[in-house]
Amino acid sequence: MYFIGPHVSIGGGVANAPANAKALAATGFGMFVKNQRQWTAAPIKAAEAEAFKKRMKTDGYTTAQVMPHAGYLINLANPDEASHAKSMASLMDELHRCMALGLDKLNLHPGSHLRLITPQQACDRIAKSINDAQAQTSGVTLVIENTAGSGGNMGSSFEELKAMIDGIDDKKRVGVCLDTAHTFAAGFDIRTRDGFLKTLERFDKTVGMKYLRGMHLNDSKVALNSHVDRHESLGAGLLGIDVFKCIMKDERFENMPLVLETPNEELWEQEIQQLKDMAE
Repeated sequence: MYFIGPHVSIGGGVANAPANAKALAATGFGMFVKNQRQWTAAPIKAAEAEAFKKRMKTDGYTTAQVMPHAGYLINLANPDEASHAKSMASLMDELHRCMALGLDKLNLHPGSHLRLITPQQACDRIAKSINDAQAQTSGVTLVIENTAGSGGNMGSSFEELKAMIDGIDDKKRVGVCLDTAHTFAAGFDIRTRDGFLKTLERFDKTVGMKYLRGMHLNDSKVALNSHVDRHESLGAGLLGIDVFKCIMKDERFENMPLVLETPNEELWEQEIQQLKDMAE
């Protein structure tokens, strides 16, 4: 089964996320576990966590169908010790929230070297950060998202993703999320079936398909190799529709969250159905 759905709102509390997904006929979804643009938030109360778990069951979702996204402020590559400590504290908070909610994944942007350290030093710093986070938590896999590569952001190349994973001790609790728009902006031409399959082959040889834990399905407002992160609705951008047809016909992407981060939420229900139709 393909777990398709958007990044749904948690407005009014995290317990509303499953219902918001079900209202769109989503078979999977993404969500934040707190405000993504703030460092801190009020703790999740036990009653709220139980309400979320109950709604998950009532609305027919399992943890396999959900990929939470960590806040945008976290930068595990930051060479400034005080700033890095702030990022680690935020990451630990989000991991503990996932544990309280019974969620088994947390997707995150690895961070930027800010042009203050080398890319390899940044990869080492990210890996050490994940090791420290894993040592203090259990049951949650950290899923590193590939990036467009702007502003010193790490993870735009498969080699950088591999370097991060190589430094992580518990490789059973680390994974990768491939974002179609980021992949295209990073220089991988996935507009055709042949280009997409060649990119997957390169990913498998460099990182390993066994690490793929989910995808973000987005068209792109910007051109190939632009290194700019600008999402567009499916079929309305420069990436085109064929890559999504390839994904929805490839059994390797079954049983993992395929999360829409497209900008027009009025189109989400239509996009979900469009992807379901491609699978059929």
